[in-house]
Amino acid sequence: MPASKLREVNIKADMPTVSNAIKRVTFQLCNAKALGFTAVKIIHGYGSTGKGGGIRTETRRYLQRQKDKRQIRDFITGEQFSIFDEATRAAFLVCDDLRRDSDLERSNNGITIVIL
Repeated sequence: MPASKLREVNIKADMPTVSNAIKRVTFQLCNAKALGFTAVKIIHGYGSTGKGGGIRTETRRYLQRQKDKRQIRDFITGEQFSIFDEATRAAFLVCDDLRRDSDLERSNNGITIVIL
């Protein structure tokens, strides 16, 4: 079991195509599950360059499909990642490391938290 139950991955670092970004998300989620992580913080950007918005939108669509198929428990958009959000509070019970994440309470629409 990893020391931290939260893994952080940056899928937008080299500005991939949307398709390649989704492949990275798929790989990172499978890998994180296999390694015993309980949550993944995906850094996808918010679209300031014109590309990140597409990656953010498609990543969240993909995550919704994964949630619908019960492949992941839940996901929390950066805009909702707050102690006042019910899903965030539920996520704390699964991954206590989220309580100390630097994006908590920042309304950062360039990230999404995935609960595995």
